[in-house]
Amino acid sequence: MKQFLFFLLLACGVVFVAEAQKKSAPPAKATLSYDEKLYNAMEWRSIGPYRGGRSAAVTGVPGKPNLYYFGATGGGVWRTTDAGNSWENISDGFFGSSIGAVAVSEWDNNVIYVGGGEKTVRGNVSAGTGMYKSTDAGKTWQPIGLKDSKHISRIRIHPKNPDVVYAAVMGDLFKSSEERGVYRSADGGKTWERKLFANADAGAVDLCFDPNNARILYATTWRVRRTPYSLESGGAGSALWKSTDGGDTWTNITQNEGLPKGIWGIVGVAVSPVNSNRLYAIIENDNGGVYRSDDAGKTWRKMNDDRNLRQRAWYYTRIYADTQEEDIVYVLNVSYHRSKDGGRSFQSYNAPHGDHHDLWIAPEDNQRMIIADDGGAQVSFDAGDNWTTYHNQPTAQFYRVTTDNAFPYRIYGAQQDNSTLRVAHRTDGFSIGERDWEPTAGGESGHIAVDPLNNDVVYGGSYDGFLTRVNHATGEERNINPWPDNPMGHGAEGAKYRFQWNFPIFFSPHNPKKLYAASQHLHVSYNEGASWELASPDLTKNDASKMGPSGGPITKDNTSVEYYCTIFAHLRSGRISV
Repeated sequence: MKQFLFFLLLACGVVFVAEAQKKSAPPAKATLSYDEKLYNAMEWRSIGPYRGGRSAAVTGVPGKPNLYYFGATGGGVWRTTDAGNSWENISDGFFGSSIGAVAVSEWDNNVIYVGGGEKTVRGNVSAGTGMYKSTDAGKTWQPIGLKDSKHISRIRIHPKNPDVVYAAVMGDLFKSSEERGVYRSADGGKTWERKLFANADAGAVDLCFDPNNARILYATTWRVRRTPYSLESGGAGSALWKSTDGGDTWTNITQNEGLPKGIWGIVGVAVSPVNSNRLYAIIENDNGGVYRSDDAGKTWRKMNDDRNLRQRAWYYTRIYADTQEEDIVYVLNVSYHRSKDGGRSFQSYNAPHGDHHDLWIAPEDNQRMIIADDGGAQVSFDAGDNWTTYHNQPTAQFYRVTTDNAFPYRIYGAQQDNSTLRVAHRTDGFSIGERDWEPTAGGESGHIAVDPLNNDVVYGGSYDGFLTRVNHATGEERNINPWPDNPMGHGAEGAKYRFQWNFPIFFSPHNPKKLYAASQHLHVSYNEGASWELASPDLTKNDASKMGPSGGPITKDNTSVEYYCTIFAHLRSGRISV
């Protein structure tokens, strides 16, 4: 008898399926046996989707217009040699996980440094495993330390010495730790020295050279802390720093004339390659925005405080000086924004996918660039008027997957910052491609539950209790929220029902007509979501101290990711955990 064994691999965000011929069921009470040859012969195959997931690290190579690299937040390092038309993974077999920074030596393009752990501090943020180095353009890699750094957000290589490398280490996001700050290696990563340390709660988040003088560096440090019920961006240790001796010593320039007073949060900094005196910074602060210095950081003035440039500061706050025009500057956020008048005014643009996190502009050609966003990486040769696609990168992150009882069975997934999807585990065609995927119920964060009595009826959740029912046979879709309220922007303390960002949805294993959804209560529907009733009291500790607004002390951020005192998961037996 043939039995399908399916395995769902989430680390790279891509679903793979393996199949094997299994022996007949063993006798009762006997030890389960299997044919090791058949088991070892199983091979993974990708079933997609070939659309990118979040990236926070990109780079190109000066003078090589077809060569680019990006780091996926869950899928290692990728390279294109045809200007973004196709991508290949170059870290598999050596390391993987989340990538926070990628840098290629200008002096020797064979030398590549990679740092683990994304800077995008989401609820589903992933840590890395330190620094890695290749000296053969990505053919092989070696670990080179900082293994407890957790999150490395920038790597800068000396322009004329690939053995001198700097790393901006954010450190552990969930607790105080000593391994954070700016580290320097003078021997290609064999040994590291910590050269800048703010405190055990504030790590380094941005770092750049003066492109005209490698002895001068600027860095920013940031106090950020995540808990299951809060995100705190800002506080003691958040600062802007300058070194004029290659990083041996650093001066805190946060108090320099013109910079904002009070609590600082995350800061991005950039130096114009055209004019070393021209600095740009984007600062999270009650009086935050884009600031500019025309005397190498001695004095500053605020140029722009448009909220579109600094919303959800913890997730973005990156600024980039154009390589040919000192008055052109880019700020990345939900959209990316470009100023042609030195930061006074900005126009907004979007790459093929939103939520932009990193940008590299070719030193010799300011029309050539690569951008990182929640859809991966895209390349442009006309300063962003046109971009390559992200539908060629199998780096999607899936919050969860499930299957139905159809034959052939179908696999369902919820992709971060994209749609939910379903696909048959195999097709009549040569391979499973993008055309074989179709959207289904719910949104990026949701649980998915397939009707046990009808495989074409699917229930899917999304933020704040949003719940939809889709009938794939008829094309009908309707909202069946258990409670008609969207608390987006408000803390959990004001919600009647505390539906988490990814609240559980499931059918009773004993009654296929009973559909459950979970806030702090268990909600049940007997009529496919047309109406709901409470099936339980508040099953949580209902701790008011863990239900306040999240995101302080400067910028609040309430999207239900940090909603606590909720029912967060369930087991297939029908038990729930809170």
